Amino acid sequence: MDALFGKTIEMLSTVLDFRSARHKVITSNIANIDTPDYRPKDIVFKEALEAITSKNGVTMTKSRGGHMPEQSISTDRAGFEVINSGEKVNLDSEMAKLAENNLMHNLAVELLARKFRGLNTFLREVK
Repeated sequence: MDALFGKTIEMLSTVLDFRSARHKVITSNIANIDTPDYRPKDIVFKEALEAITSKNGVTMTKSRGGHMPEQSISTDRAGFEVINSGEKVNLDSEMAKLAENNLMHNLAVELLARKFRGLNTFLREVK
């Protein structure tokens, strides 16, 4: 399948999965804005985080006793990490994150559509 599609479609599919999961986390933060002691969460690519830290030689260490241990971060099957992102839900920042996430999702969908249009054009020309 890589010969026909390359890695682009798989990568864009992963990006769409990430954007969908991030949308759920952000809307959960917004829904829990009035919940006492609720801490907002965010979601990141685990592989991207590992790649960045390994390139720069950065390792995760606890510099204070209140820091969360690395094992306590829950990981999704798709390789995303859900992390605590702040002390209190701020509606403005959550709405900005939601708008950014929506734009990035639409970009990934457009890139995927262009890839399929290119394949469609190629297959028509081959006939």
